[in-house]
Amino acid sequence: MIEVAVLHDEGWPGVDWDFVAQRAVAAAIAHSPYAAFATDEALYEIAVKLTSDAEVHQLNRAYRDKDKPTNVLSFPMVQDDLLEVTANTDDGEVLLGDIVLAEGVCVAEAAEKGISVADHATHLIVHGTFHLLGYDHMDDNEAEAMEALEIAALLSMGLSDPYGDRATGE
Repeated sequence: MIEVAVLHDEGWPGVDWDFVAQRAVAAAIAHSPYAAFATDEALYEIAVKLTSDAEVHQLNRAYRDKDKPTNVLSFPMVQDDLLEVTANTDDGEVLLGDIVLAEGVCVAEAAEKGISVADHATHLIVHGTFHLLGYDHMDDNEAEAMEALEIAALLSMGLSDPYGDRATGE
């Protein structure tokens, strides 16, 4: 079973963020090798925090040595090589990790793409969930594999390919 806890600061648009986050996390997990998490007896938990650019800037500087805000940060709590055995926990709960989104960056990127903030945040939460599941995009092969999973998860929710503009050279 999957549980998503959502915390959000003032300033984010008035959207049902609990629904958005739950739907995005569920779609990402369903399109991963860990789809069984949705029906396991163990409780898999993810926290999604919708916060300010300033807080994300601080986290990005502290954890990634990048002195600027970014759209999404992910903080996995389980090593990716241990994900398959996580159902064997003592208390039946597995904290997969935290996903943090920056409001100003997210709003600006959504406007640039001509999509709603909720749709863009959905993509970022899907992206962050795949990071919690051990995916990365440090090289081209990893990036292609992760993007393909993201695209499949988003299409399953009726959202378009966020990477489609790359084919036109934009």
